[in-house]
Amino acid sequence: MSAATVGEFVRMWIDGWVVSRGASDPLVEPWGWTIDVGQAEHVSRHLLPEPTETEVRKLVAATSAPGTWLKLFADDDTVRSWVTPDWRLDAPAFLMTCPLGAERVELPAGYRCTSWTRGDVIRVLIRTTDGQFAARGQLAVAGAVGVPDQIETAAAHRRKGLGSVVMRTLQHAAHQAGADTGVLVATSAGQALYSTLGWTTRSPMASLCYAPPVAPPVAAS
Repeated sequence: MSAATVGEFVRMWIDGWVVSRGASDPLVEPWGWTIDVGQAEHVSRHLLPEPTETEVRKLVAATSAPGTWLKLFADDDTVRSWVTPDWRLDAPAFLMTCPLGAERVELPAGYRCTSWTRGDVIRVLIRTTDGQFAARGQLAVAGAVGVPDQIETAAAHRRKGLGSVVMRTLQHAAHQAGADTGVLVATSAGQALYSTLGWTTRSPMASLCYAPPVAPPVAAS
């Protein structure tokens, strides 16, 4: 796994992410890939594993649809000056990988865990014993790759190890399904958690959304 390039890891992540989110198949571009997501605030995304200023400026100049995202595998400071003020920089993110294997999962007292699979997506839900939502997550299996996605812990239930339970449960299930490599993109908080679970950071990822200001309505005369 360590011999793979950032571009190869990005493609692994894409293959699972589109399954997890029900997005379009990735369209191969000279600089990376384009994916149609089809949501009002996330219409499509362009992913550039090795972004250059020239490529990014061309994409920026060609973009007119709000809700278009750029996923650039570089740090925020590098790419910030490549875009116009109409592009909103999201929180820093990080591409991470991990070898998948059997996991031992210990659920804290006071909680119960449910998991199920639909198609190639495994889902985990943790609730309190009286049924309140505590944490969740899902993982898409794409061949030998497992891609965790949408890992979430309710504010009232954080710092109790539930995120680790969700991740270990998903990783174990992915391993049983035949996946041997995990790939994900994490927030800064997620990066700290996943590092303790054996995940390795491969690249920063700058995330930008085209969000031009909306013109105020014209008052009737």
